Amino acid sequence: MLKIVIRVLVCAVFFFGGIAHFVLTDDFAGIVPPFLPWPTAIVLLTGVVEFALVVGMLLPSTRSFTGRAAAAYCLLVLPANIYQAISDVPIFGGSIAPELLWLRIPLQFVLIAGILWSTGNSDRKLI
Repeated sequence: MLKIVIRVLVCAVFFFGGIAHFVLTDDFAGIVPPFLPWPTAIVLLTGVVEFALVVGMLLPSTRSFTGRAAAAYCLLVLPANIYQAISDVPIFGGSIAPELLWLRIPLQFVLIAGILWSTGNSDRKLI
């Protein structure tokens, strides 16, 4: 039961994160590290990826693979979180406390652990 709860929470994070990528595109583009080209395209692509991860985690036949893909995705977006913490990039209309920006980095690994644990089972339930 706890795996289902964690999986639903992870899906909610990715679902609402995906929406935010389309609604707040410019804000998210601001935290794309400057060494990467086309920040707006990256933000829109990652929004689509987050929706795909939700679908993949909900489908029993793709859940385990998608869990590993979601963990890899979290590692791939980690440089944006680090860049924002180092550069204190404002987002959502203002600055975020530096402590919260730095706290997000280790929490990314907690999220990865939750993803891998909640998608690595053999149950065949829809959620």
